[in-house]
Amino acid sequence: MDKKEVLESLIRDAYEKDVFNGTWLYAEKGKIISKGAIGYRDPYDKLPVREDSVFELASITKQFTAAAVMLLVREGLLDLDDEVTEFFPQIPFPGVTIRHLLTHTGGIPETYDDNMIMEIYQEESRIPENDIVIRFLAESGVGPCFAPGERFEYTNGGYNLLAEIVEKVSGISFEEFLRTRIFEPAGMYRTGVYHIGNEGIPHDNFVCNMVLKDDRYITVDESDDSDVMAFNGLNGDDYVYTDIFDMFIWDRALREEKVITLEEQKIMYTPGRLNGGSISTSDENTDGYGFGWGIKNDPELGLIVSHSGGMPGLNTWYWRFTDADRVLILFDCREQKDARASFGLWKGVQEIAKDREPEPVKSIEDIMIQDPDRSKWESFCGKYEYPEDGEMIIDEIFMKDEVLYARTIDGDEEGPEVRLYPIGENEFGIKNGWVNFTFSDTGVTYDGRTCRKK
Repeated sequence: MDKKEVLESLIRDAYEKDVFNGTWLYAEKGKIISKGAIGYRDPYDKLPVREDSVFELASITKQFTAAAVMLLVREGLLDLDDEVTEFFPQIPFPGVTIRHLLTHTGGIPETYDDNMIMEIYQEESRIPENDIVIRFLAESGVGPCFAPGERFEYTNGGYNLLAEIVEKVSGISFEEFLRTRIFEPAGMYRTGVYHIGNEGIPHDNFVCNMVLKDDRYITVDESDDSDVMAFNGLNGDDYVYTDIFDMFIWDRALREEKVITLEEQKIMYTPGRLNGGSISTSDENTDGYGFGWGIKNDPELGLIVSHSGGMPGLNTWYWRFTDADRVLILFDCREQKDARASFGLWKGVQEIAKDREPEPVKSIEDIMIQDPDRSKWESFCGKYEYPEDGEMIIDEIFMKDEVLYARTIDGDEEGPEVRLYPIGENEFGIKNGWVNFTFSDTGVTYDGRTCRKK
């Protein structure tokens, strides 16, 4: 298999199906096999994405926060079993340790659900900085989600808190710590922590995160997700910006122990454990979650550590094959139009990195029945009962222009209309999601539940 040819063909196909727009890099043993850019970096001027275009990393940032903690542990300024109340006694979370925060097992509530941040953003017209997390945890009355070490629950709040601990212990800002202690020693001179809501975009090579509205792309600040800017002042979980080349440099810096030693990395790549001794993870596709890294042991290629990131209009992926000495990077700055096709690309590039031929990228249009029997479709139409706690809630099925649609409910409000694509007998899929709908005499089954017609 010519990996360069196959990888680039897969990415071109994904771009043509409108499910990838960004940059990529794949390397083996320090040699770049394939790299490139495809698409545009803004929705209006249609400036092309460049190979050195700078992307928001989203949750890939967490590995740098974890690295900062490990440096302070090395210096004796922190211990992994220190309790967070030692640094912030006003936070009513006894028993939660640094280790718990790193492995998402501390029960820290999710800061992205914080009304306090939204109130400051909307009423005071300012973006709060990361110290709002301490105030939120101390004053909001929101208690722990569970006892420390009881279970794994992925949360950004724990990493926001870690960033505050790094600042308190080191005596310098989190941004400065990452720049001087991690990025510069690694040789990552195009990488930094930026809060563009307060500081603006440093230069015009930054990409715009683009979301869909009425089947066209717009910037996030013009969309229904515009309030995401309220959280732009946080640290630790996001807001490192970089390009594919610096992330390739980061891979080599880790391998060459320029920042974190191999022994320290071994600790970071060890899955956290719960109180009963079981591995801490909620993802059946991994062998656990370490310190800012998902962990997988491949029978042929050995240890693989990875992380992904997502924000409205942004998806990022970073895989390090630590034993096989390979690295795979994908940055995408547009909202996914088709969940199946996006997953096909994500799975396909991994297959190539694992020396296997990938499956073609298939969209919902590729797998739908092209000339379906519509004779039963009218009988599917009508209002349906629905569970209050469902991830997707269908209120009504209806026909429009000989196509079946679902009208959804979003909280207490009417949600978007969703087209249903026929993929089997009485079975339908949707474009932007994995939920399938199966109609029968008793109702419609989706999301693991059967809902009766009213």
